[in-house]
Amino acid sequence: MIATLANFRILVVCLMAMSVALPIALISLAKLLLLLCALALLLFERRRPVSSSVPGRTWSPAIILGALLAMALSLLWSSGPGTEPFVALAKHGKLVLVALLLFLLRSRREALLALAAFGVGQLFLLGSTGLLLLGATLPWARANLEPSSHAVFSSYLDQSMMSATFGAVCWHLRGLLPGRHGRLVASGVAALALLCVFFVFQARTGHLIAIAVISLAILWQLPVRFRAAAALVPLVVALLFSAGSATVRDRLHAAADEVQAFSQSGDVSTSSGIRLNLWQRSVQSVAQRPWAGSGVGSWYHEFDKLQKRNAPGVWVDFHGNPHQEFLLWSVELGLPGAALLCAVLTGFCRDGAMGDSATSRATLSVVAALLIACLFNCALYDALIGDFFCVVIGLLLALAAHPGAMASTLAPAPATASS
Repeated sequence: MIATLANFRILVVCLMAMSVALPIALISLAKLLLLLCALALLLFERRRPVSSSVPGRTWSPAIILGALLAMALSLLWSSGPGTEPFVALAKHGKLVLVALLLFLLRSRREALLALAAFGVGQLFLLGSTGLLLLGATLPWARANLEPSSHAVFSSYLDQSMMSATFGAVCWHLRGLLPGRHGRLVASGVAALALLCVFFVFQARTGHLIAIAVISLAILWQLPVRFRAAAALVPLVVALLFSAGSATVRDRLHAAADEVQAFSQSGDVSTSSGIRLNLWQRSVQSVAQRPWAGSGVGSWYHEFDKLQKRNAPGVWVDFHGNPHQEFLLWSVELGLPGAALLCAVLTGFCRDGAMGDSATSRATLSVVAALLIACLFNCALYDALIGDFFCVVIGLLLALAAHPGAMASTLAPAPATASS
């Protein structure tokens, strides 16, 4: 029974890692299997000593559990109507994926296998986009309905963020790819993923994430004596790509025009105008209940109430959240909610630092990407992109929790180096 569960565990984790490059229905199925696998292990497997338990040596699971318990407690005072609070709690609950992956991945080899499955899925996504660019018609591609987006299963916004993050992971973990030319191949994939973000997708959040991860990679390569100039690196990278990419340049100019239009006339017909209006109402809601918030699942109710009061004739096209994760948590839990989200991100950084320098840098790059995504979207709350970030962070934290030599092989680490 234990051996069968072990094989099933690895298979399910790899399926989960690969699924975040696939349609949302497959992601949901993989999450269900992952949860069932974790429950089966808790029921049938002997309890491991606390000293050898990875979750026991990491901060993230406890912080995530605390945040979700706070959200569950806020059901008592939530102003959200009907089943909205429970639906919202379930959406926030995808954070548990990080803890489940830490629990289910028991060795460095298993973490590497799961990361390999993740890479295969992302390569499929990147390759599908390449075929769409060449004019191919793919039966599985969403872009058949929106040819200009070149997105495969999700929106161009989600895929741009995923590609930028995947590029960063490939670059920092390039030493793990087996084969004589493994580092070169991983570097090439990273470059293709980032070029796709800058020259194919029109998502400004994806552009910002790509600029950030490239800037961090350059910063870590700079000699110590040049670190004082680190603040200039993002600016230089941004100027270079805005000059070389019409897509980046046009989207930056459009953002400036949209912000100006909102400030002058309250125009909410644009992407930036919608966000600024949502953020404005969210700040007003937080000001009303700064310490306890309005409860999980209350955001839409609070926004609708404030919008009707302040701009009754203005209709805003949005998708049920403020497009800013910190504001969402603040509306639901007050200012402590924003502090809890900061604690979650801090826990990810701390646990990532348990690994070698390459794993630590990959984790910090992904957390930086998540932070930027959360500033302009509800990246953890939304389906698919939230699952993507939780899975890639869970995989990297599992790798960091089982440190070993950065050899270009997937073979088991020597006994002296394994945890």
